[in-house]
Formats: sequence, structure tokens, C-alpha cells
Amino acid sequence: MTEPRGSKPHMPDYGLEESAGQLPWSWARARLKRTHNYWIVTTHPGGRPHAAAVWGVWLDDTFVFSTATGSRKARNLASNPSCVVCTERADEAVSVEGMAEETKDGELLARFKAAYKEKYDWDMSDVAEGIFRVRPRVVFGFIEHSSQFAKTATRWTFDKE
Repeated sequence: MTEPRGSKPHMPDYGLEESAGQLPWSWARARLKRTHNYWIVTTHPGGRPHAAAVWGVWLDDTFVFSTATGSRKARNLASNPSCVVCTERADEAVSVEGMAEETKDGELLARFKAAYKEKYDWDMSDVAEGIFRVRPRVVFGFIEHSSQFAKTATRWTFDKE
């Protein structure tokens, strides 16, 4: 996957400093990798939003997580794969808008299970289904502190594959 393009997000009336620098993608990637509890937001078939905390890992600039195939998250994603994944810290926020798909890629599953075991000390070796990969389309990030927000708000756009 190629490095995403960074730019200032379109946020009229928020006082963003167009001339100020942007956060590097490495800043967002580091937060996505080290987050322990992520939030995933999906959409119920009737249009209602659904947010849930999940464990997962950031691999190859995608978010990989597991959920029971009958869970609300899995059923929502089967109906509408668009979702949002957020890190646990809002003071250094990273929000991923993307598309989820259940993965059967053996190499990715093996790497996910190894990374999950290392991160959470939880054995996923018996899990054969319900592992989803979220491919980002747009990622937003910023540092909350009032003196930093206008300077740091950044949008990264990924090329569609």
C-alpha cells in the first residue's frame, strides 16, 4: 500500500491554519498500532448507528479485528461494509473511515493471530471466521490541545485499490 496523501481537512469556522504543517502519517500509524481498545462504528440496516469497543491490530495500514459472526457488528458489516474505527484517546485522535470485509487470507490471518497474541496475550489460533479487515479510505487526526488543534488537524487520503 502506498503512503496516503496528507492535507488539511475541510472544516470551515474551526480556524484551521492553512499554512501550518500537517501531522506526518507516521504519527497516525504509531497511534493506530499502540491503541489497546478501539471503537468501531457500524450502521444497522435500519440506519441506526452502532458503536462498540473492540481489540484489534493495525497491520499493513489496515485494521484487523475479530467478532462473532452473529454479533451486531458482523451483521451490520454484512449489510453495509462502511465503518469508522477510532483510537481510544481523543486528545490525540485518529479516526479511520473505511470498508470492512471478512478476510480468509491465510497469510494475513496468521500474522493477525501472532500480533494479537503478542499484544493482548490472547490465543486466537482456533478462530477460523469472523476476522475482518478494514481498509482505510480517509483518516483524520489531530492533537486536541487548544494551541495545537488548528495547526495539527490532518486528513490522509488513500488511493482506492
